[in-house]
Amino acid sequence: MRRASLTQFLIERQRAGRINADLRLLIETIARACKAISTRVNKGALGGGHGSASSENVQGEIQKNLDVMSNEILLEANEWGGNLAALVSEEMEDVKPTPTHYPRGEYLLLFDPLDGSSNIDVNISVGTIFSVLRCPPGVEPDEQVFLQPGRSQVAAGFAVYGPTTQLVITVGDGAYGFTLDRETFTFVLTQEGIKIPQDTAEFAINASNMRRWEPPVKRYIDECLAGKDGPRGKEFNMRWVASMVADVYRVLSRGGIFMYPRDSKNKDGRLRLMYEANPMAFIVEQAGGSATDGKTRILDIRPKKLHQRIAVVLGSKNEVDRVTSYHANSQ
Repeated sequence: MRRASLTQFLIERQRAGRINADLRLLIETIARACKAISTRVNKGALGGGHGSASSENVQGEIQKNLDVMSNEILLEANEWGGNLAALVSEEMEDVKPTPTHYPRGEYLLLFDPLDGSSNIDVNISVGTIFSVLRCPPGVEPDEQVFLQPGRSQVAAGFAVYGPTTQLVITVGDGAYGFTLDRETFTFVLTQEGIKIPQDTAEFAINASNMRRWEPPVKRYIDECLAGKDGPRGKEFNMRWVASMVADVYRVLSRGGIFMYPRDSKNKDGRLRLMYEANPMAFIVEQAGGSATDGKTRILDIRPKKLHQRIAVVLGSKNEVDRVTSYHANSQ
């Protein structure tokens, strides 16, 4: 495995015509912001990151101190670089155009600054998720400009702040993983051309919601739990971290299926289409996996609003296809 830095990797992609200089610089800027967030996360209570802030986000959820810090780090890092026309965050209600006194670029950035932040105080992995779209030329970057289907993404990625800080990105030619070298403070390529196995014996779901699941999801999980004695004829393990970044990173590393389905409480689903589902679906598909809302390919869904929620079923292709077929047969 070659040990190219993130910058070297992106320069190679630029020379190959996969990305232009502005997109390369934008991804490098996001990566620098992730390094700063990683430092804050690692300091924990010593950096004032534990506990809740006295505020709510646009979804009415109580914000953690690190939610607010991470959002500010990403905003400050990206607003002046000249690569963006506008950006929007899961933590903000409205689109934030690039200030007029800074150069305006051709890209749109969407991000979840700190996914899984409810786990901060108990020292479980959290992370940052981002998605990049192209802004149509000559168009004022309002909310409507952002409402593009996930297949229009030009780049996506996520960082996991765990025992090591990992960064996974795609620019549409595969999925690649980088590890933060703490000595040089550099992201180094450690997973080239990530491939998710098509079959798996591992699933991730919040089983406490079982009583609310739709019949196709209940059928799938019941079959997994039946193990060798059931219709699947093999044993399954359940894993659930409750940080999407950690659960998806595990799927990318060794296969599996991650499910946050719609249910009787969350009829549209729980996860955010623009900040979580779309970028993760792009990455998973680039790694040979599949991603649906249980019925429809996520990247084909036309967004209706910035903070839209949907169901998510992603990971090993054959398992995702099975869940989708159960939904189709139940209609």
